[in-house]
Amino acid sequence: MVTAIQNTQVLLLAAVLLVACLAKLTMRERTAGAPDHVHGVPVPAGLARLSALRRSRGMTVGLGIGEGLLGLALLVTSHLSVRLATTVAFAAATWVVGELRVHRPDAGCGCFGALSAKKVDRRSVLRAMLFTCAAVVSLGAPHAGVEVLRDVHTQVGLMFAVEVALFLALSPELAELAGRHRLPRAVPCERRRSPMPETYARLYDSSAWTDHENAIKSAVPLDVWREGCWRFVAFPGRVRERDVEIVFAVSTSERDRAVRSVVVASEVVASEVVASEVVASEVVASEVVASEVAAPVQPNLVSEGR
Repeated sequence: MVTAIQNTQVLLLAAVLLVACLAKLTMRERTAGAPDHVHGVPVPAGLARLSALRRSRGMTVGLGIGEGLLGLALLVTSHLSVRLATTVAFAAATWVVGELRVHRPDAGCGCFGALSAKKVDRRSVLRAMLFTCAAVVSLGAPHAGVEVLRDVHTQVGLMFAVEVALFLALSPELAELAGRHRLPRAVPCERRRSPMPETYARLYDSSAWTDHENAIKSAVPLDVWREGCWRFVAFPGRVRERDVEIVFAVSTSERDRAVRSVVVASEVVASEVVASEVVASEVVASEVVASEVAAPVQPNLVSEGR
């Protein structure tokens, strides 16, 4: 039972080191460097240099290569020097994570490269401590990782699965990894940036434009405005010897290429109608006044005292 536990720790540590190596070599930082102040308090110079060193790409690559070599060494040899180097490495990592947790929680631990950019919390410290304990336990393991893999016992497989599950539960990097591979959310059509060339391209390719193209008098629109998920473009036109405005509604959605149209009376036509109604009313009023003036005055036929 004790031997199975020791051999399991060798496999676990080798897997963690190789994963950390892969993450450091392939994942790049997406966020800016950590600030020089935390809650208004200046960061000590030593910790500031430590954070800057951790964020250095060259330092990250160097650490990744070292972790990868150490993980491969755990797999191919059972030499005590490799186990001691692994224990010292995880103990140093635990100390660094603990210092960052107290003094620079905003800087991230960098345990798995850019995936560990979020602030250091208790889970990160507890995970580092557990890995250090696993490294201490692995000092007495009789076999190398490859030898354990060649003859995996049920106990070793079960314990390895449980420890990996615990490791994943204590890893905030999973959320960051999922966020990197998550598809970006589509921008709502009413807030999506829709340039005018895109609107004109959709308009000219639509059947609505083809139906009214011959009635449009000018290629320069009278007015252009946007409301919600639609951009409206109004053109001057002439239909049945009347001046009209042909208004096109072009969708601003990324996928929806709908274009609608409507023909409305132009402002010129409307003003002419209003003017004609005013003239007509004035003519009618003048005719009424003229008829009242031309009417003869009726004499008073009532005799006085007769």
